[in-house]
Amino acid sequence: MAANITDIAFQSTQIHGMNVHILPTGKFKTTTIVTMIEQALSEETVTKTALLAMVMKRASARFPETKLLRAHLDFLYGAIFDVDVTKKGERQILQIYMEVPNEKYLSKEDSLLEQAIQFVGDMLTRPHVENGAFLEKYVAQEKETLRKRVESLIDDKMKYANQRITEEMCKGEPFSLLIQGRVKDLPAITGQELYTYFKQITTTNPINMFVVGDVAPKEVEQAIQKHIPLERSQVGALEISQASVKVADEREVIDRLDVNQAKLNIGCRTHITYKDEDYPALLLYNGVLGGFPHSKLFVNVREKESLAYYAVSRLESHKGIMMIMSGIDVNKYQRAVEIIKQQMDSMRQGKISEEEMSQTRATLSNQFRELLDSARGMIEFTYNGLVSGRKRRLDELLKGIETTTIEDIKKVAEKVEIDTIYLLRDKKGEA
Repeated sequence: MAANITDIAFQSTQIHGMNVHILPTGKFKTTTIVTMIEQALSEETVTKTALLAMVMKRASARFPETKLLRAHLDFLYGAIFDVDVTKKGERQILQIYMEVPNEKYLSKEDSLLEQAIQFVGDMLTRPHVENGAFLEKYVAQEKETLRKRVESLIDDKMKYANQRITEEMCKGEPFSLLIQGRVKDLPAITGQELYTYFKQITTTNPINMFVVGDVAPKEVEQAIQKHIPLERSQVGALEISQASVKVADEREVIDRLDVNQAKLNIGCRTHITYKDEDYPALLLYNGVLGGFPHSKLFVNVREKESLAYYAVSRLESHKGIMMIMSGIDVNKYQRAVEIIKQQMDSMRQGKISEEEMSQTRATLSNQFRELLDSARGMIEFTYNGLVSGRKRRLDELLKGIETTTIEDIKKVAEKVEIDTIYLLRDKKGEA
């Protein structure tokens, strides 16, 4: 049996030009396989990548109908499977997720691990195509589903406000793009074009595959060699812009919709990303300011002043952005902005209590230690290191959190700049 782990240390190798990372552990009764295909965020490919994820999970050459594919997952003792897209900084990641029970816990000695890897191989190397194209039936259905998904963003006012401030704040930057793409791109995408694009990204783009479970690395490697025969002779690093944008002027943007509760979002440039030395101090800065229920925003904006229904801050660590998000009564807009700015000023002045520090340290440390109990969490942590170019050990990050001082946080606070203040409000009242 694989040993239980106290840190996150994958064994890495290359197979068919794909980076394979294996973590043998006896902690889980399932085996998790996650494959990440990287693409630079761009107007040319953002919609194709999102649509491709949806079409890929409909069928494969071995299972040409969706019902057959789903039946096979049931046959694999209810295996979990999905293909989706995520965003990390200026990268769009197409992610294939597979989770199967470990056969050691089943009465039948079926080779579920190999069958799961074969299934992932179907997605990567044996898609269901006819005449050099994905089936137009599936492409048309998924186009319609994607169109509805993008258009329904406006129904979730919290997500809508977050996307709108991102568009305004990062205008002209790839990060402004919605990860699900653009409705206007959909009509022109054909099954043939999508299959050509599929072959391009599986042949030339960076791919990382992670396997976590009670597995023997050699068996995993042999199964990948056998079932995922990718031909990848032209693999190259993506060209990703890493420039930190300097804030010229603080901008205010106001949108009007039929809303009962106004959304106040404040976008900030931190000028610090995951790879930087002061990243642990940024984590503590965000935690003290608005990351947790004990944070300054929650206590002062929501509790003491009753200005907001919620008030939180979130980091996008690969882009170096912090978003402050709150739900307010629109007539309290100016006062809410004022109080939020006061909390940011108090951070710059180092007005942080020992209680705020100790609570934030403890909460952050617990969050990161909990990664050891989650296969997906360990994969995400490791992948963040690969994408950023700074592979952090978990114990290194925990030490950084423990040793960061108020003075360190103060230095981070001095770098943080408000870029855009965004208000989504009702259609009544004055402009």
